[in-house]
Amino acid sequence: MLPQEFIRAKRDRRPLPAEAIADFVAGVMDGRVTEGQIAAFAMAVFLNGMSRDEAVGLTVAMRDSGTVLDWSDLGPTVVDKHSTGGVGDNVSLPLAPIIAACGGYVPMISGRGLGHTGGTLDKFEAIPGYDVKPDDETFRRVVKEIGCAIIGQTGSLAPADKTIYGIRDVTATVESVPLITASILSKKLAAGLKGLVLDVKVGSGAFMPNADAARELATSLVEVANGAGMPTIALMTDMDHPLASAAGNAVEVRSAVNLLKDDGSEPRLREITLALAAEMLAIVGLADSAQEGLKKAEEALTSGAALERFGRMVSALGGPANFVDRMDDHLPSAPIIRDLTLSEGSDYRGQLGFDTRELGLAVIELGGGRTRPQDNIDHAVGLTDLVPRDWDGSTPLCRIHARDEATFELAAKRVRAAVRRREGDVPAAIVERISA
Repeated sequence: MLPQEFIRAKRDRRPLPAEAIADFVAGVMDGRVTEGQIAAFAMAVFLNGMSRDEAVGLTVAMRDSGTVLDWSDLGPTVVDKHSTGGVGDNVSLPLAPIIAACGGYVPMISGRGLGHTGGTLDKFEAIPGYDVKPDDETFRRVVKEIGCAIIGQTGSLAPADKTIYGIRDVTATVESVPLITASILSKKLAAGLKGLVLDVKVGSGAFMPNADAARELATSLVEVANGAGMPTIALMTDMDHPLASAAGNAVEVRSAVNLLKDDGSEPRLREITLALAAEMLAIVGLADSAQEGLKKAEEALTSGAALERFGRMVSALGGPANFVDRMDDHLPSAPIIRDLTLSEGSDYRGQLGFDTRELGLAVIELGGGRTRPQDNIDHAVGLTDLVPRDWDGSTPLCRIHARDEATFELAAKRVRAAVRRREGDVPAAIVERISA
């Protein structure tokens, strides 16, 4: 089908055959399809949507635009998770080694910060020497020997997604559920997984703050992934409050290692991490059910087996061999570390809430995130000791880690302005489970 006729069909809401979608994506890669035609197609999808079959066709075509990893030598237990992003969401760091300690394999290909949310790769780059872009041989060796490796996306995986997303980003077509679905899943399918668990955030710190919108995205992801042959379920989880008590890069690494040490400091992060682990173990047959998976994941955590896997992974990818024992010696520390109290006269005891997105923006103002893709990140800065929802007023609101007084004051102003009086009960950490 000619590109213009393909676009016309979607404009006129006629169904797109899988072979026509595949040919269009192939044209994106070989230059037969222009940037203007990609933009027109994206806008047609934004306005008219896609059927499930069309979304599956687009996802598979984008997967096949580059390399598809083959982990067949590792058997059927290659599994991963994907999060739609949030503030203080460092789940990937403890989750991958928990699964590895239970006998699974996690070739986790992660991204950098996007908007107000932190990026897993940015966190790992706070660890001296850790290589987020190892060669393929090293990546495969670490996954096979240790059970997990967390690295960045290579240009060979779903390259059509990068091209199409770049055009969506400047044509007001990012917020399309079918296009978001294809973008996320094409990369996960290209990673050669045997199962996937999705963590779809909902709340003030999520990209989908509305529950109905988050449910629509989660349902689309689950149905399209299963339609493409990859067993997948989704958990909708609460992001109306920072997930960890820290937000930043080095500070979130410390938080994750403390969770792996099972020191009791991160109860909500622990709950969600174990719930995702339970589903991952069940979906690839390492547990007969999520309930059994939860028991196995808890054992991997409490026994120290997951912490040991994390340390080995860090060392194998170039980080310090003694990182988990001496992390404070290796992680960068900000020059200014100071408590922040609420404005005088404010009282939110027992009813505190946040506009969580604003906390993510405070980290960016400190230098811990980007306003432009080419910006460097200050890995030392961030927020720690963020108070829980049932705060009794006896502690500071948080502790700010800043490079200088100017950025400290900017972040302090934004954090104070983000405080809200919470209405109603504290929402459950796990909001809903969605399966095919």
